[in-house]
Amino acid sequence: MRAPGFWQTGGWAAALLAPLGALYAAATARRVAQPGWRAPVPVICCGNASAGGSGKTTLALDIGARLAARGVAAAFLSRGYGGRVSAPLRVDPVLHAAAAVGDEPLLLAAVAPTFVCADRAASAAAAVAAGARVLVLDDGLQNPSLVKDLSLLVIDGAAGFGNRRCIPAGPLREPAAAAAVRCQAAVLIGPDITGALRHLPPSLPVLRADLQPGPELATLAGQRVLAFAGIGRPDKFFSMLEANGVTLAARAAFPDHHPFSAAELARLFAHAATLGARPVTTAKDAARLTVADRTRVTVVGVRLAWHDEAAWQKLLAGIG
Repeated sequence: MRAPGFWQTGGWAAALLAPLGALYAAATARRVAQPGWRAPVPVICCGNASAGGSGKTTLALDIGARLAARGVAAAFLSRGYGGRVSAPLRVDPVLHAAAAVGDEPLLLAAVAPTFVCADRAASAAAAVAAGARVLVLDDGLQNPSLVKDLSLLVIDGAAGFGNRRCIPAGPLREPAAAAAVRCQAAVLIGPDITGALRHLPPSLPVLRADLQPGPELATLAGQRVLAFAGIGRPDKFFSMLEANGVTLAARAAFPDHHPFSAAELARLFAHAATLGARPVTTAKDAARLTVADRTRVTVVGVRLAWHDEAAWQKLLAGIG
């Protein structure tokens, strides 16, 4: 599904649904208050207060790469959104497709062992049994089944907390202040366009980062592209390309985790050929393409460029 416009702007629809949002927030509060299992190794959670993409997977990948560089045996835990896994499963990019395990776990598995399961405690136990000495959760701030040692509240600077109402009246899984209380720091990705930081406790440390394209961008110099994306906020991908000098002949936005059909891709490729443009997409979207279709697309990855690298390193220094 696409997020409705009133999730950002508010209005009569949001006000009408506000009582349901209050019930949703109350249910979340009851759930997160439940006790969880404490793993015998440190647990880092990359979470958010909002539904949809905020950069959690990108942050998790950054943490995983840093831990690997230090020789720390880390493992990722993911729900595997859109997948069909019911028991803890270690993701194998050679054997598993996005339809089975989800698209984000395939990206994570390229960096460190990745386990998918809705039961985070069960997947944590499986990861520890496999030798993990640090666990990194991609999402899971509202999942109480596993005790966290370091929780990071990830905020998309362009979207912020939307109209600050809870689902279905707004984008929040819980009030921002309630989520922030359980976190040790916030990570703001991009400029704080909506003033989201005003709604956080003044004592909560805030680390800032910008989204930067991967080295694949250099191959697009001087070319026209047709950019397509099925992520939480496709416009974020399109804007990043334009901000880095890429000429967008066309753009196509799809819902988050969208399963591209053969017919949809055929239309996209045909449109790109008509425009004399090169098809370009995100790494997350590429995980949902067939091997053959992937060869016809330029995949541009993303990374985080930290404003204060030393502060980020200091926060992670005691882990592992």
